[in-house]
This record gives sequence, C-alpha cells and structure tokens, in this order.
Amino acid sequence: MLPLDFIDSMRQQLGSEAEQLFQALETEPVTSIRLNDKLDVLTFDNDTDEVPWHLDGYYLNGERPQFTLDPLMHAGAYYVQEASSMFLEQVLENYLPVDSVVLDLCAAPGGKSTLISQYLGKEGLLISNEVNRQRVFILSENIQKWGNGNTVVTHNDAATFGERCANLFDCVVVDAPCSGEGMFRKDHASRDEWSLKNVKTCAERQRSILMDVWDALKPGGLLIYSTCTFNTQENEENVLWIAECLGAEILPVPHDPTWNITEGQPGYHFFPHKTRGEGFYICVLRKNEEPFAPFKVKEGKIKAHTAQPDYATQVKQWLMHPEEWALRQNDRFMTAYPMRHKTLIDYLSTQLTCISTGFGIGEERGRYIAPQHALSMAKDIKREAFPNVALDKEQALRYLRTEALMLDNVPMGSVLLTYEGVALGFAKNVGNRLNNLYPNEWRIRHL
Repeated sequence: MLPLDFIDSMRQQLGSEAEQLFQALETEPVTSIRLNDKLDVLTFDNDTDEVPWHLDGYYLNGERPQFTLDPLMHAGAYYVQEASSMFLEQVLENYLPVDSVVLDLCAAPGGKSTLISQYLGKEGLLISNEVNRQRVFILSENIQKWGNGNTVVTHNDAATFGERCANLFDCVVVDAPCSGEGMFRKDHASRDEWSLKNVKTCAERQRSILMDVWDALKPGGLLIYSTCTFNTQENEENVLWIAECLGAEILPVPHDPTWNITEGQPGYHFFPHKTRGEGFYICVLRKNEEPFAPFKVKEGKIKAHTAQPDYATQVKQWLMHPEEWALRQNDRFMTAYPMRHKTLIDYLSTQLTCISTGFGIGEERGRYIAPQHALSMAKDIKREAFPNVALDKEQALRYLRTEALMLDNVPMGSVLLTYEGVALGFAKNVGNRLNNLYPNEWRIRHL
C-alpha cells in the first residue's frame, strides 16, 4: 500500500493525473538492459523493444530473466539498468566533449558510471566515487567487468573533492541519495521507509553534498543532478537553489515529444504512467564563469613504484595497444591505466582513497607474473596472447561458482576461458588439475 502522505503530496503536485501514477505503481516493474560493445547481438529468449533515448538500451518483454544464471552478465556483456536513467546519454551527447574529466560522485552500483565511461571512450577520464565502504567494492567490480580502462574508482566524501580537487572536473554527476519514491513499484520495502520527514532530510542532505563538491567543478563546467524520486522538494526546489545560491545556468535537454518525458519547472521527470521505466528526475546546469585559478597538479609522493622492467615487457605483450597504457606496481600487483591521463591519475592517487585505477594486469607470484582477472575483462586485452578455451553454459556456471573444472586438451599454464565468444576469466593448467582463478569474492553464491 502506498503511504497516505505520499498520495496526498502527489495529488497536490500532479492533480487528477496522480491517480494514473498510483495505478502504474501497482503494475509489474519494467526490465531493461544496456549492451556493452563486448556483445554484438542480444542472446535473450525475450522479445525486446529499443529504449528510444539510448541506442544500446533494450526493454525485455515477458518474464524477467534469471540474470544470475547468464554467464554473459558476469562477463560484463550488458548491464541491467533502469531505462529512465539511460537518458543521461542525451545530456552527455548534447553538452559534454568526449575528452572531459568527469566525477560521478555517488556512483554505486555503477550503471551511470559504465554509461559515462562508454561515452568518454579513450579520450576522457572518469572518477567513479562511492562513500559507502561496502558499496564501493560492488562499484569497482562492475567497473572492472565493463572493461574500459578510463576509470578510477575512489572512496571519498564530497568535501574531500571540494577541498583537494578545486576547479578540476569538466563535469560532476550527482545521482543524489533520495527518498526513493521512483522505486515504489520495484521495491515495496521502500514504501515502508518513506515519510515526509525523510523527504525533508534527504533534500537537506542533497544540498549539503552539492555544497561540499561544488568547488571541484570548473567554472563553465556541467553539473548533472538526478534522483529516483518524484517530489519537487528533492528535485525542482534543489535545482533552483543550486542556480540561485551556488551560481549556475539551467540548461535545456532536447528530446523527442513521443518519449512522453514530463518537463519540470525546471528539469525532466520520468513518471511510470507516462514513460516506460521507473521514476527518475534529471537536470543539467552550467556553473557560472568567474575568474579562477586553473587546477594544477601539485607535487606529491606517488604511493607506488614503477613496474619491474622485465615484468613490464611481459605484460605489455598482453595488450593490444601497449603504448596507450602506463604501468604501476603496488606491492606485487601491477595496474595499467591511461597514459594520456598519467600525470593526473598519479596525483589523484596521492590525494584520494583509490580502490582501483584503470585495470589490474598482473600479479607477482614467486618468480613469474600471472595475469589478473581484471585483464580478462579489459577490452584492450590481446586475447591471442593466451590459449582460449570455450566453455558451454554448464561449465561456465561451474567456473563462476569457483568450482573445479574437468576439461580435456587444455594447454599448460594460464588459459583464457570464454563463453559465446566473450571472455569469462583465467584458469591455470598445472598438469594434474586446472586451477579456477575466478575471484572468490565475485563467485555465484546462490542459484
């Protein structure tokens, strides 16, 4: 049952249209995915429809698949994401150059970050941040599975960016923690947690986050503000506060009228009785231009050392474009990250709590270096550097449960396991057994 105060507030906000919203919130949620370019075609049995505001987005009709049982999901071939939030792509295409440096401040579990990293490609850099300790590792996992090396995952609060990264970012994305009204159809428990008091608390917290991070955004830079809620307190009122108190221009986002997006005053609402997806609000603002000191990388002691030359030579042979990657070694782990952003990433590693930079490529083990799992997920892996062994679905699921594999005619040493042409991870044939090297913390625990 919907909270009575929510019903009253929506009737005040939407008038007679509110009844249509209430009816929509009692229907089955919509299932949608966004394809990675690791996959050329959809492999679901479901009929599909295209998400109109994102070329790689698809609605899955019929019963929701058991995604846990699909090895391609674990390989990062697609991301299960609300269709409404994919509208972020329209904002990026209209306003953001692909060589931008972007901060996704409240990024877990990673839907928007993987979308942004895909948009930026090899030119730009994404700092994907999550303040919650447990959720930041989920974020890092999803970033690694997506396979783009243009992302640094961090674990910091908003104030740290405002203080240590002043005037650095071309764009800051704040998908703010909110009261969650847009999830009422998908998550009935969120209805029990909702209250007018919580709406007020969320709105105040959102302003605090925005104030803390504001200095990190360059004058002339973009702030993309979004929530998964309907009310004006957390949406329009906060955006008008940003424009007036922090100093920004609200920008329009062109869209097709047939998409049935509701224009707020300001911003854009996705109501599930009008648009096919869950509840969502988004607005884009440009920070007012003003005299400022451009961000400069300060001297700092890098908390890592250069990779050992012999190992560096070896692991570069595992990459399609080794010249595009800088290598860094922390303890026994070696990381590859974008050469074009090396100076900035090196500096950020001294100022922020970095969970990952780029992708892991190798790990020292005694007298040799072994490929890390993140390398198998990376799009720049040179797959022919390793023997490729194709698995069927049953074998792939056993691998993803970190169970022992019994495979014939497997070459000795490290081999790359694949499913339907997409890399799943590494195993090592040591002669009398095949060691399963899938990360234990990522394994499928329940079927």
